[in-house]
Amino acid sequence: MCVSRVRVDTKTEIRKVALELFAQQGFDRTSLREIAERLDITKAALYYHYPSKNDLLRAIVTPLADDLRALVERHGPDPQDGEPLANPKALLYDYFDVCVRHSAMLIAVINDVGALSRSGLIEVLLDRRLRLDALLAGEGSHVSDRLGAVIALGGIQDAAVLLSAAEVGAHRERVVGIALAALEAGTSSMD
Repeated sequence: MCVSRVRVDTKTEIRKVALELFAQQGFDRTSLREIAERLDITKAALYYHYPSKNDLLRAIVTPLADDLRALVERHGPDPQDGEPLANPKALLYDYFDVCVRHSAMLIAVINDVGALSRSGLIEVLLDRRLRLDALLAGEGSHVSDRLGAVIALGGIQDAAVLLSAAEVGAHRERVVGIALAALEAGTSSMD
């Protein structure tokens, strides 16, 4: 009798467990040995898929960076005349979805910003965020006009990080509505 083995995508499982541990303990406090033990694989098997912990970190962060790049491209290009988007609501909904989908990764980033900085990945994420800011407020906007965009994007991101995916997902309309109100309040001319 032939027993069929369940196919497991080891690389995906490694990323999943590593992300879980990075979010709980931080990047620097999580060892590759600990990840391997949790998966019941050898360290050599882990190294086969990810030659270094930084390679593993890059594999975990890249989907978020890619989603943010796609979001910028979908709602861009940056307005040439410095004007903000005519209808920013769709961008805020898309940003909400990205933040909720990657909430565990965002928590891991908060737990260990230093590791991301040393790997050069924090600059990539900050660049994506600044491009979204420019789309919402207008390229080259004065800081007083950017406040709404900064608070809108930051509020959405914080909701995804501080609340469970189920909790925040149930209030998607409200979260985006509040972010839109912050954007409008922050970008309106204040004399």
